[in-house]
Amino acid sequence: MSKVLVPLATGFEEIEAMSIIDVLRRADIDVVIAGLGKKQVVGVHGVKVQADGHIKDMKSDDFDMMVLPGGLPGATNLQKDQTVQKLLKEFDAQNKYIGAICAAPIALQSAGVLKENYTCYPSFESNIKEEGYKADKNIVSDKNIVTSRGPATAMEFALDIVNKLSGASKSDEVKSQLLL
Repeated sequence: MSKVLVPLATGFEEIEAMSIIDVLRRADIDVVIAGLGKKQVVGVHGVKVQADGHIKDMKSDDFDMMVLPGGLPGATNLQKDQTVQKLLKEFDAQNKYIGAICAAPIALQSAGVLKENYTCYPSFESNIKEEGYKADKNIVSDKNIVTSRGPATAMEFALDIVNKLSGASKSDEVKSQLLL
């Protein structure tokens, strides 16, 4: 069974985080929610989520993938966190999948793991890098990095992750159960 780390920082985008966590768990993927600082993390719209543990206690060797939800200031909090930055570099060095949605590719860029092509929340690319930004794609995969645009693409993004980790058959099964 694949295991995915989802770090949550204060100000995370709830739709993105919950869609990713829910869809992956429906696909029988083990998801560990790691809070930055506190175990109870508050999203940008005031939704409180109880994390499974603290980011400082997580080890890249224990996971197959790391997925960062966006939202502001959540994404910039991920960008500034030394443990998140260290983990991103370790995941990339091990050629493990890394996902980021909405504003979260900014954390990938800071860690030096964002590849040539990516997408993000429209207009936020000016904070990341103009080169390689794909405005017309909901999901962009480049080597071990997968990025997506924002809240409306969160389920599509999560299903793409299921496909990468568990195959098309499992992704199609979950998609059908979700009535998509």
